[in-house]
Amino acid sequence: MQHIAVVGAGPSGLAFALMQAREGRRVTLFERFEAAGPVGAGFMLQPTGLGDMDDLGLTPDVTRLAQPIDHIFGREARRGRVVLDVRYSDLHRPRQALGVHRAALFHVLHEGVVKAGVEIVTGREMIAAHAGRLTDGAGRQTPAFDLIVDASGARSRIAADYGARPRPLAFGALWGTVPWPGAPFDETALQQVYRGASKMIGVLPVGRHPGSDDRLATFFWSLKTRDHAAWRTAGLERWKDEVRGLWPDTAPILDGIHDPDQMTLARYGHHTLWRPFSDRLAIIGDAAHSTSPQLGQGVNMGLLDAQALTTALRTREDLSSALTTYARSRRLHLSLYQALSIGFTPFYQANGRLRPWIRDHILGHVARLPLAPRLLAATVSGLLLDPRSRNRD
Repeated sequence: MQHIAVVGAGPSGLAFALMQAREGRRVTLFERFEAAGPVGAGFMLQPTGLGDMDDLGLTPDVTRLAQPIDHIFGREARRGRVVLDVRYSDLHRPRQALGVHRAALFHVLHEGVVKAGVEIVTGREMIAAHAGRLTDGAGRQTPAFDLIVDASGARSRIAADYGARPRPLAFGALWGTVPWPGAPFDETALQQVYRGASKMIGVLPVGRHPGSDDRLATFFWSLKTRDHAAWRTAGLERWKDEVRGLWPDTAPILDGIHDPDQMTLARYGHHTLWRPFSDRLAIIGDAAHSTSPQLGQGVNMGLLDAQALTTALRTREDLSSALTTYARSRRLHLSLYQALSIGFTPFYQANGRLRPWIRDHILGHVARLPLAPRLLAATVSGLLLDPRSRNRD
């Protein structure tokens, strides 16, 4: 196998392209935008995703732009009851996560693929893949590739042809990048405040943008997607009053938000493509599986896919066997985390009173039982079932 096409310049597409270039293969990366760039705000790069950065030798570059995170903390707004309290120091092999802006991770990975000689073709949206050829939105076909890897995200038109049908979730979130507010916020923690399960506010330190020394945070607010237009119509001051009423410490953050366009609505859907491959085609990342971001696993799962597919191509003699091995190696881990997301998301994003009552009064107590802190830390870090060790079997 000599020539691979990768569709999508997100984290999983860039990482896979770089991995394959370092394997000595020719790689062409297609991006639908005229200039490849990051989309979205900050997120948590978990120990699983950091393992792939380790393999690529890029962890020091990412760390310089990021903020180490050891604590995820959530409390109920009215009474201050602790709802979520997870520390990465409780892991069997402790390792902090990183709060990182997508622009920073993009910068590091994009710089890597450019240095590795990956050909990058921009301004071509690929909508179909068949028999090793890609078709773009203008109906033009590419020459045949030995392998096509679709990493074009949850709304991939390529993956849709192979059965990907994301089910829209009622709740999305407004995300914005803001200056780091400082005390009383904890620079080593993702902090959240809840009102029932219908309102969630979060502040995540995410380091800085490339070329800047200004520290940043990601600020988010859960919102039903159907309510977004009404949110804009009501005006920022009404929303700010509600947020301040639930979490007064956010006032300095809110003072810096003057335009509703500073907060971008992210819509979420749930799907799992159980056969993420076909003839000369592999599907990775959100194109193959997407869910609510409650566990913060989207980017990390895509990086694990890239690593698993690379390992399968390295260790299997023929392409068909490699693609089957890739899918099998990811199935158990993905099934677990998709199930966890389906099961736990309604306790944090839903209407009604029963689920938040269970969360606050029962799950909170369970979380303090012996061994529970280690289990919770392994869950949020993506390390349950230790997927990287399985992929290397």
